[in-house]
Amino acid sequence: MPLLILLLFVSVPLVELYVLIQVGGEIGALPTILLCIGTAALGATLIRAQGLAQLERVRASLDRREVPAVEMVEAAMLLVAGMMLLTPGFVTDAIGFALLVPPFRAALARRFLTRRSSPLGGGPRGPRDEAPRVIEGEYRREDSE
Repeated sequence: MPLLILLLFVSVPLVELYVLIQVGGEIGALPTILLCIGTAALGATLIRAQGLAQLERVRASLDRREVPAVEMVEAAMLLVAGMMLLTPGFVTDAIGFALLVPPFRAALARRFLTRRSSPLGGGPRGPRDEAPRVIEGEYRREDSE
């Protein structure tokens, strides 16, 4: 895992630089810079709107006394999308905008949750449909007095 993180920290900026140089060569330096600033501003606006809507979905789920597992994973994905959109570059912007598409984000969140198992033995919604576990026994209270 640390090797993967190191590889990402090295390769992502290099890929971004390559794409920025290629785009800058085609449309010019100033339009490339303005395009990066524009995508960051648009992304920040969209993240704010979708983040507030996601907060309402989490609240509604909690009001229904449901575990907001999918909603929380989607909220984390919105956070990642925001970081990607604020990072200068077109590759990270593409990933960030992809995470802003609600059906794609929801499918990705469900897939993430189905790959993770709950400590209670269930998926994202809690334990499987099993009968409650009852342990019968007797006890006696012994006071120290």
